[in-house]
Amino acid sequence: MIALTLTDIARAVGGDLRTVGSDTPHTVVSGTVDTDSRLIGPGDIFVAKPGEVTDGHRFVPSATAAGAALAIVERPVAEASVSQIVVPDVVVALADLAREVVARVRAGGGLRIVGITGSNGKTTTKNMLARILEDEGETVAPRASFNNEVGAPLTMLRVTESTRFLICEFGASAAGAIARLAGLVEPDLSVVLMVGLAHAGGFGGIEATLAAKSELVHATRRGGIAVLNADDARVASMSAIAADRDIAVWWFGRGASVAPADVRADDVEVSASGTRSIVSVDGERMPLHLRVLGEHHVMNALAAITAATALGVRPQDAVDRVEQVEIAERWRMQPLGSERVRIINDAYNASPDSMAAALRTLAQITSPHERTVAVLGAMSELGEYAEEEHDRVGLLAVRLGIQRIVIVGADARRMFLEAISQGSWDGEAVYFASADEAFDYLLTELRDGDRVLVKSSNSAGLRFLGDRLGESFS
Repeated sequence: MIALTLTDIARAVGGDLRTVGSDTPHTVVSGTVDTDSRLIGPGDIFVAKPGEVTDGHRFVPSATAAGAALAIVERPVAEASVSQIVVPDVVVALADLAREVVARVRAGGGLRIVGITGSNGKTTTKNMLARILEDEGETVAPRASFNNEVGAPLTMLRVTESTRFLICEFGASAAGAIARLAGLVEPDLSVVLMVGLAHAGGFGGIEATLAAKSELVHATRRGGIAVLNADDARVASMSAIAADRDIAVWWFGRGASVAPADVRADDVEVSASGTRSIVSVDGERMPLHLRVLGEHHVMNALAAITAATALGVRPQDAVDRVEQVEIAERWRMQPLGSERVRIINDAYNASPDSMAAALRTLAQITSPHERTVAVLGAMSELGEYAEEEHDRVGLLAVRLGIQRIVIVGADARRMFLEAISQGSWDGEAVYFASADEAFDYLLTELRDGDRVLVKSSNSAGLRFLGDRLGESFS
């Protein structure tokens, strides 16, 4: 974080400053801000966030022992000898501090801010864009999927006076969430990837999801840039919002069914070593070899290349740097295992769209002499769409000819039932109530030449099953 006095911080968060020892209101603090006491070091700021399982106030003493220079709390912690700022709500204070810090850095004139949202692909696109921009100047991007009311401000607070690019990933669990988070920084450039059924249950339907994702374009600075998916009619409709706010639109896509794409991919070929295509930018055609598995990641790469080009990066440089990205993120199409038994661990998140994309990738990268195995768990937050969409996944697995379909967990059982009803009754589809049972089965079932996809929402916990399989067959 940039250097601020204790008084500056207290004013920014609207809190009551209580100094200890040699600290005064003019004491300067410039350390990292975090809600995890285990990550606190000398000079850092610890935010004592109450949680569902434990309360951050319990860890103020350990953060102090680790060298914290300041704690932001909702009630004073008398047993900790550290200066404290007492606020009504530490999560609100975190956002207020992020707004102040980014505003001060932006006032220097050198900071460009990018916001990314979409039902799928946010983290992959963020990582690709960060890889492109880091060669242009100091770039701050979220760790993992830091995209909620805590993670997004923590990312913003990592900027310094020398930061040239700040990339923010915006997720949403309810209407208004993206508006609040993006409103902290008013991005210069916004990227909207797609509007799908991910989290639709929490929003109340696809149109409500569209409205929630549109909040990012509404929050973009007037005169800024919106990078929109030309193949998604719902995303493309956001161009009307952009026009109202004098925001320029840059399009990316493959079919470009809604609008001509400024950055386009053709001749897409998928293999076990990645995906090849030809990317066109302003008439210039460039080969692209993505090392990240999955045809669906072509669209994420196009979004990153489009955003980078809009920010002034040479298109060929953007393509060259995207090619260096090896995996989207841990637990996202992550190759594990060995040539003997390949494991693709994609169980950090799942929606109907990403589940279908992962299954198609499994089918595409498996040669005729190899066997496809799909280990599937539940998709969460689908609300009224849950039963229908789990049925669709079971049907798709059968239609794609997946040779072993392993369904794990009660919430995913409809996939198994649908697979059975569609003809997978001779042992192709099996069901297990727990990941441990599935693991024991797979240890004896998997054989040389198997290509295994592990896919579920985070809550299903299959990412750890994928890790265990990767270790067992490495």
